Amino acid sequence: MEPLMQIFTEMVFGTPILYLLIGAAIGIIIGALPGLSATMGLALLLPLTFGMEPIEGISMLMGVYVGGVSGGLISATLLRMPGTPSSVATTFDAYPMAQRGEAARALGIGITASLIGGLLSFVALVTIAPMIARAAVKLSSFEFFSLTVFALTLIAVLSQGNVFKGVASGLLGILFACVGFAPIDGTQRFTFGSLELSAGIGLLPLIIGLFAVSEILRTIVKGEEKMETLKVNLRVRGLGFRLAELIQNGWNILRSSVIGIAIGILPGIGGSVSNLVAYAQAKQASKKPETFGKGNPEGVWASEAANNASIGGALIPMMTLGIPGDGVTAMLLGGLIIHGIQPGPLLFKSNADIVYIVYWSFLLGSILVFLMQIFGMRTFPLILSIPKRFLYSILLVLAVVGSYVNDNRLFEVWVMLFFGLVGFILEEFDVPLGPLLLGFVLAPYAEVHFRRAVMYSGGDLTPFLTRPISALFLALAVLMLVYFLVKEFRSRKTSGGATANGAV
Repeated sequence: MEPLMQIFTEMVFGTPILYLLIGAAIGIIIGALPGLSATMGLALLLPLTFGMEPIEGISMLMGVYVGGVSGGLISATLLRMPGTPSSVATTFDAYPMAQRGEAARALGIGITASLIGGLLSFVALVTIAPMIARAAVKLSSFEFFSLTVFALTLIAVLSQGNVFKGVASGLLGILFACVGFAPIDGTQRFTFGSLELSAGIGLLPLIIGLFAVSEILRTIVKGEEKMETLKVNLRVRGLGFRLAELIQNGWNILRSSVIGIAIGILPGIGGSVSNLVAYAQAKQASKKPETFGKGNPEGVWASEAANNASIGGALIPMMTLGIPGDGVTAMLLGGLIIHGIQPGPLLFKSNADIVYIVYWSFLLGSILVFLMQIFGMRTFPLILSIPKRFLYSILLVLAVVGSYVNDNRLFEVWVMLFFGLVGFILEEFDVPLGPLLLGFVLAPYAEVHFRRAVMYSGGDLTPFLTRPISALFLALAVLMLVYFLVKEFRSRKTSGGATANGAV
């Protein structure tokens, strides 16, 4: 405890807390700007830390990480433009809440859920990091593939009310994910001779197009009379919700945080998937699943708790095994190595002080981000008071810039515009966009691990069924898909019968 408290004292009463504050503020701004991300923020600030002491440099980088993930909530709520992939599911209900004048309340819920998710993942990071990391590293490609297949069946949950359209949307996402070079063997697929398409479709342009540009197109098509300024209710008490609501969502928050931690631990996945999975589980468990996507606060609680919980989860394999949990922790790993620190099993013995710096930076960063967002939650919604014809012009410029800086290619802007049109057309036919995104994100993981597993087994597929954990995930996937298909069929049969009786 003595060295742990010594690091805490150095951070709170020294310059590290200032660097942490600066990093958190920059992270919130970067996270709120569509097209930018915590990874980009770390890439920009990493060179600045070269001349700093490790405690100062790590504090700043951790501040950017936490602030970047949390900041995506702002634009997701106010503009339906997820600032980061971790905030995609937040748009589903936070934006409808903002549309009906509850922007400050939606922000208050999201800010609180982010803090709770972060605190729970901090507890997991400190207490069970070595055990969880050792268990996760024992999973082979067989288990990873089956786990990804199970996650893909959540498409059915995200599309309750029309499973068939949801599955079609998910398959479309998987198809888009196949564009470019195939993993492992490098075969070109669906490139049509285009050099630009050989690099594949970027996640950020796809997200900006589906959720931001499509909304702009929809508003324009509706006509000038629909371009009126929204009325925003800034008169909210406290954080916009009562303690009873927090208690009522306790299990939802806990479940979503556990999902975020667990997915964060799995290398390469992170918050871009955890928020969608947690949202799907919240919808499945809700007593009013039909209200999801229409402004149900339960969806905001789930998404924001999960994406911040995935931070602590992603830090676990990075610190204990030297394996980054996502793109941001890969950048952090590089930052530690630059400072002469090698994460791995020996880190806890040889550089325990670095471990404590990461711990306190994460905890204090979560609290600082929470406080900064509280001060801004009644100011941020004023964005909605800007006339839409001006606001959407600015948003379109931000969307173009955000897509371009993703890879510094003009082609990414055309990809964004294409998916804006795709999103507009799909929603006109009531096809949900969530399953498309989930399929696009998960398909590459499924393919990579399937190919690795088949290569390892020499073409034999039976290990997928004979290995217990792999078989369990596949069985759960089949059961979930059958359950929702049967439920959909019965629902249609009941509604069809009711219509027939009504006609008689």
